[in-house]
Amino acid sequence: MKNLFDEKGSQEFVAKSGNTFPELALRVYTSRLLGQDSSLVLHGGGNTSVKLRLQNLVGEDMEVIFVKGSGADLATIGPSGFVGLELEPLRKLQRLEDLSEEEMENQLKIHKIFHHSPDPSVEALLHAFLPPRFIDHTHADAVLTLTNQKRGIDLTKEILGGGVAVLPYITPGIRLAKAVKEVYEKFPNLEGVVVAGHGLFTFGEDARTSYERMIRYVDKARQAVEERAHGGGFDSSRIDRTLPQDVPLKITRFCNVVRGACAFQTPGDLLGRFYAEVRSEPEWMEASLLKEAQKICDSGVLTPDHVIRTKNRWVHINGIPDDDADLSQKVRERVRNYVSAYQTYFSNQVKRKGTDREMLDPNPRIFLVAGIGLVTLGFTRHEARVAADITEHTLRAKIRAAAMGEYEPIDEGHVFDMEYWALQQKKMEGISPLPLQGQIALITGAGGAIGLGIADRLLAAGSVVVLSDVDETSLKKVHAVLLRKYEPSRMENLIFDVADYEAVEKAFQEISRRIGGIDIVVPNAGIAQVSRVENLESRAFDRVMDVNLKGTFHAIKASIPIFRRQGTGGNIIVVSSKNVFDPGVAFGAYSASKAGAHQLAKIAALELAELGVRVNLVNPDAVFGDEEIPSKLWEHVGPDRMKARGLNAEGLKEYYRQRNLLKVQVTAEEVGNAVVFFASGATPTTGATLPVDGGIPAAFPR
Repeated sequence: MKNLFDEKGSQEFVAKSGNTFPELALRVYTSRLLGQDSSLVLHGGGNTSVKLRLQNLVGEDMEVIFVKGSGADLATIGPSGFVGLELEPLRKLQRLEDLSEEEMENQLKIHKIFHHSPDPSVEALLHAFLPPRFIDHTHADAVLTLTNQKRGIDLTKEILGGGVAVLPYITPGIRLAKAVKEVYEKFPNLEGVVVAGHGLFTFGEDARTSYERMIRYVDKARQAVEERAHGGGFDSSRIDRTLPQDVPLKITRFCNVVRGACAFQTPGDLLGRFYAEVRSEPEWMEASLLKEAQKICDSGVLTPDHVIRTKNRWVHINGIPDDDADLSQKVRERVRNYVSAYQTYFSNQVKRKGTDREMLDPNPRIFLVAGIGLVTLGFTRHEARVAADITEHTLRAKIRAAAMGEYEPIDEGHVFDMEYWALQQKKMEGISPLPLQGQIALITGAGGAIGLGIADRLLAAGSVVVLSDVDETSLKKVHAVLLRKYEPSRMENLIFDVADYEAVEKAFQEISRRIGGIDIVVPNAGIAQVSRVENLESRAFDRVMDVNLKGTFHAIKASIPIFRRQGTGGNIIVVSSKNVFDPGVAFGAYSASKAGAHQLAKIAALELAELGVRVNLVNPDAVFGDEEIPSKLWEHVGPDRMKARGLNAEGLKEYYRQRNLLKVQVTAEEVGNAVVFFASGATPTTGATLPVDGGIPAAFPR
């Protein structure tokens, strides 16, 4: 394990930190060094601190501890990621025998020196009670691999030596803080303390010493694990390496089914849906085929700090049936069994501890699937990815622990304490109240003005959006505009031609592998041809039909197997046209293709109602877009319309504004609002047409 501390680099970092206290700047520097190594900390794990002497507003000296804020990521932390706490009042808490979660949280909050600082780490009291100025804490994989053994405490002492004390697992809080302080006072030359199942604390009077002690002891543990685990562990020679045929399709099918199996009704009467993350690299594929896979899934978390991300146990799926109905039955049965076991675990722990808690959703987060690898779930894509990262490290550590002896899971009582600790739960993003939270939307023809407007409104309503178009340049422009407002993880881009069914089908499968499935389909791709019927060439007519009619057909058809596997309903909202009811001269191909797609959508509404899938239509008119993202349709037909009416671009917009009853200019975002209305299920509606045209009497649906 490489020591990354660089004296010159640290001083340059401090110099660039401006008004930040030099000691705090050094604390940030070494914290980031720890955060760079995922084998030490993952996604908000671990914590660091520094003690300073400052003056308060009236000029009095006071001791302050700056400790990492709860959930802050050490890899990117800055000074604002630390919370300053008055040290003396916290040290007085050592006199107490115990301290409730609520009172501990209260004490930490009332002793902040800045009210706007984040909540402090759950380890804040431990950092406060220990005298050294700098303290580092990590959940290093190698250390946990040592401690989570039948004789883990003795083994860890033997390997790390006398510079480190080793304690059994104690739930974080005042009891752990006092226990670590007591062992430090008993052995004043200690350089670190290991807490079994929790990780390593190192300390020193300067940032470099504390950091380098962490690296040195973790490296000792790492070397010991590599030496003792070499050639051992589970017998991979027994793995059947004849992998299933068509693995990508199997991943698609499993992700669709598992999203549906784990969907649940929330207290807010929304359907709680998950996003999926797949890790199918050879290492995880092989692990999924181990004979001991079920044992691995049942053996619990590496450290209770992970339980809020992964739950304590995983689900093992020992194969993917070829038939969707059989796959659904198998997965749903395993999920039901998991939920039942979780409910029993919750009831037993609440009764045993004499506490009152509201049960979290009992659904699994981690699936080890034979022939696929790992599939993880989260209320957001970030949560699903965090769960996957943690699971990779946990799985690797469990296999190495088995190679050294016998992996020993952490007591469920300790796991429950961390899972239901309010300070831990605050790290999670949870279910947003937005109406489309957890849903995945696909928009075809997303590279133009209407595509942008629809995507913007779906994202604002909470959905993850897949932008698709045949024109990569236009799609990238739309994506860039959306990135100004929304997180990158909430969008995906796909390039495919809706006129090619095989390409559409593969794209829909790719979406399932990337995110889990599809809940909202918006067929929006369209092209136009300006030509009177007598001059309309057959090839031009066919091209318009291929995109506008067959493209809509292809999008609807490819979505049906996904909707069927998920079993949670869904929405198809076809972007139709005012021309369906009120066609125009020299617009025969466009009007006919849109009318055909319109009729097809109504048939789909009849056929898909049994799946809970609603099919509705929006009929926009005269949506021009802007200079940055113009309407592709109006770029094509606008010049002809301007020439025919003797108008310039602004005059044409005004002409269409004056043409509608409300005298308004229709925007792409308003089309998006109509899509969100249907997608949110605000009314029990299917087969309906909603005009977004300012009021064109000839185009009233009838």
